[in-house]
Amino acid sequence: MNERLEQLPVHPLQELERLRDELLASGATVFDFGTGDAGEPIPEPVRAALREAVPATARQAGGGGARALRRAAADHLYRRFGVTVDPEREVLATMGSTEALFHLPMLFAQVPSDKDLVLYGEPAKPVYELGALFAEAWTYAVPLSPANGWQMDPDLVPESVLRRAAVVFLNSPHDPTGAVLSDEVLQAWVRAREQYEFVLVDDEGQADLGNAKVRPRSLLEFGRRGCLVAHSLGERAGISNWRSGFLAGDAGLIARARRFRTGMGIAPPDFLADAAAVAWRDDAHVAQRVADLASKREVVGSVLAARGLRCRPGIGLYLWAELPQGVTDREYAARCREVGILVAPGSWFGKSQQHFVRVALGPTLDQCRAAAAVWPG
Repeated sequence: MNERLEQLPVHPLQELERLRDELLASGATVFDFGTGDAGEPIPEPVRAALREAVPATARQAGGGGARALRRAAADHLYRRFGVTVDPEREVLATMGSTEALFHLPMLFAQVPSDKDLVLYGEPAKPVYELGALFAEAWTYAVPLSPANGWQMDPDLVPESVLRRAAVVFLNSPHDPTGAVLSDEVLQAWVRAREQYEFVLVDDEGQADLGNAKVRPRSLLEFGRRGCLVAHSLGERAGISNWRSGFLAGDAGLIARARRFRTGMGIAPPDFLADAAAVAWRDDAHVAQRVADLASKREVVGSVLAARGLRCRPGIGLYLWAELPQGVTDREYAARCREVGILVAPGSWFGKSQQHFVRVALGPTLDQCRAAAAVWPG
């Protein structure tokens, strides 16, 4: 066995699934604030598009994904960010964003060499470290905290690390904190990429979940050469089980990623891609999702504050809640499970985050209100 992989904890989603199954088996009413899966139904026009797209016969999918999806993705980037990309050369359809992010270190980290390191901020999604370890690359986690506004700034990274970096993962809006990288930080990373020649990737899955005050920017607004962005319907539209997303950016990097996808067996089926294209072109259901998330954030944020937990201002799917002094994340998560509430301990996203819990705004507004009535202190 790979010893570095063996040292990793069980993935948060697997652990949450186990805990949820235990609660359900006990007969408890479960409020799942752990995974982030949307409780609201998929919009009917999007579901109808999937039904209509299922073909009478089956064929192998091409490595780049259906043309309709790539064009819809390109249109989305222009509509949302004013960024123009070529759907034939600068967009790649993926099975959601997680698998795309997982495979990037395998494509671009050179092991062994002097470009063998994957860089990301911590707390972080597990996929950045996991992809690096499967690529047998080394990792460097930049400590993020309230002191630096949860901003992963290149000034926080030693020059020796930047020189060695093969892939740098940004994540804006950030999971789990909801922090959005400033224009100045994005510009600084583009300058650092030009100097040190790493692949710069922004995981922008929640970029459409802003509001009138906070409207996240795309990395592609600041640079294209050596840059990629990842987007996903799971986060944008709450359709996580469709596993539909895309990469966009530097044509050379897209070509390299596209070359191997058919061999890996991860090219999205055309019928799913065609239906996903409908979802990428429809902004109305996303506006409703943003409104729903704001209402749920108000209900859950208020009850957390009343129980002595502090939540940083943010946007998107999650509340990153700081626990009262003397309470650890695992202790508090266990206390929540006693009343059927699932939350994710902060240490699942970084070893130094034991004083936080991540609360995913997946349940419906009515479920949030019901959970608020029993939420522990």
